[in-house]
Amino acid sequence: MTDAQPTPEPDTDGERTTFASLGLPADILRALDDVGYETPSAIQAETIPLLLGGRDLIGLASTGTGKTAAFALPVLAAIDVERRSPQALVLTPTRELAVQVCEAFERYAAHLGGVHVLPIYGGQGYGVQLSALRRGVHVVVGTPGRIMDHLAKGTLDLSGLTHVVLDEADEMLRMGFAEDVDQILQATPAEKQVALFSATMPRQIRAISQQHLREPAEITVRGSAATSPSITQRALMVSYQQKLEALTRVLEVEPFEAAIVFTRTRNETETVAERLRARGYAAAAISGDVAQPQREKTIEQLRSGDLDVLVATDVAARGLDVERISHVINYDLPIDTESYVHRIGRTGRAGRTGDAISFVTARERRMLSAIEKATRGTVAVMPMPSAGEVNATRLTRFDDAITAALAETDRIDRFREIVAHYVEHHDVPQEDVAAALAVVAQGDAPLLLDEQADRALQASRADRGERPARGDRPERMGDGQAGERRARRGPSDATTYRLAVGSRKGVEPRQIVGALANEGGLGRDDFGRIQIRWDFTLVELPELDRSQLERLAKTRISGVPIDIRVDTGAREQRGERRGRDDRGGRDRDDRPARKPRHEGRP
Repeated sequence: MTDAQPTPEPDTDGERTTFASLGLPADILRALDDVGYETPSAIQAETIPLLLGGRDLIGLASTGTGKTAAFALPVLAAIDVERRSPQALVLTPTRELAVQVCEAFERYAAHLGGVHVLPIYGGQGYGVQLSALRRGVHVVVGTPGRIMDHLAKGTLDLSGLTHVVLDEADEMLRMGFAEDVDQILQATPAEKQVALFSATMPRQIRAISQQHLREPAEITVRGSAATSPSITQRALMVSYQQKLEALTRVLEVEPFEAAIVFTRTRNETETVAERLRARGYAAAAISGDVAQPQREKTIEQLRSGDLDVLVATDVAARGLDVERISHVINYDLPIDTESYVHRIGRTGRAGRTGDAISFVTARERRMLSAIEKATRGTVAVMPMPSAGEVNATRLTRFDDAITAALAETDRIDRFREIVAHYVEHHDVPQEDVAAALAVVAQGDAPLLLDEQADRALQASRADRGERPARGDRPERMGDGQAGERRARRGPSDATTYRLAVGSRKGVEPRQIVGALANEGGLGRDDFGRIQIRWDFTLVELPELDRSQLERLAKTRISGVPIDIRVDTGAREQRGERRGRDDRGGRDRDDRPARKPRHEGRP
């Protein structure tokens, strides 16, 4: 077993591992260059050579360590573009992760000439997936439930697979997909490469690895060290389009001395720096492409106060130590938690306090959770600075500028004469002349933001019912215990639904939550009370529309179709207890039933 500690941070531009040194093809290196990846994370450096060499692998690494690229890059290196049938299958526990992994594959395959990647998950119509499969795909990324459905229908052919990846395997087991994962693996060829990634190694994961992996290498990457307690960490939830506005508002209202703004790509460093300069900030950009003399000159300008904002990539800022840096702003979240720790370590040095603010889009909320876990800290969610806050800051600075100008008595005396001359010849009050001079000095840009329009925008966001900052995942309930469980916040005006599977099949709350969340597009706040009976389960949910019910009706738990429908009351429940089934007692589970974990009368 290899214990890979966080990559040490060099103080100079000495030798370091690169993606090219790992043996990746040139076309993949071009794609990595496009997206701005400069050096591999610890998990990538450890696993990519092994996977390129054909080894099966167990990677023990949590979310946020860069493991998606760790398995995606070697898989893409082995794809035969001419053979338009599934060659790689990636299983993920949730549809959100499936979409993210699929998008990552597509970015890395940008120069490979026609690699097709297909996400398969519940909540998306079968027609879209079937059409794509007929056209031909090379990589399938999916959730176990929907993959099982395609296998049952005969619409997904896994006979040509050369690579299988289990991503977040422990999470899949916690959500009740152990049997599905095992059955899917049984349907794949005996000769294939298997990579299993998991944050922990419970007994079931070990059993899967012993059954389906051949002499796997085992790599463990430990999380980053805790961040300095002198650094205040905050997050601002934004869309991609809001980032520049958020950045300028944060810089206006935060009392900062100097700031580093981190972007993910080289191209964006210059774009952001240019836009900041257009808005009046002394800003410059550095990246891995900047020559060392220019880098040193820019850093010296930051140190001396000639620059206030430095926009940088991770590698460009390594070894940078400037006491003036009071704020680190993650314009783009990094690809792994180690980079996050390195980034925010640029502030709060030498006994000083510092602030780290991260802009987080909806799809990056998982990374935010991973950062909190890895750093063993809490990242407080902050609101977008309002127009009122920005205006208050601008007025204060305007007042300060007037006060400073009044101290320059010689220049004030000369302009006083000019104003007096204008007042005498145009019969205009001095206050109006002062206001007109302020307009001239301000130029076309308005001094104050429109507060009314800003309040209307915030109200429209609330009306659209945008999800809370980190409430996009279902509550994990049960942890192996059946019976009644309630999420912290159940839905209001809930409807009780009946599922045709219960404790007789050993079903647990976590399986219910996992299946319904994946296939029905449900979130954390949508689950109320779960009551598991002998032959059925009652679940409190918001009222589901017809399309959701149709998707969920085909969902299986422990191999049994759940046949979800609105519960009609006690009489139907008593009928279920006597074993009467709406399908005439027919059980379509071809596998042997597991021994019930909870026996006796419910």
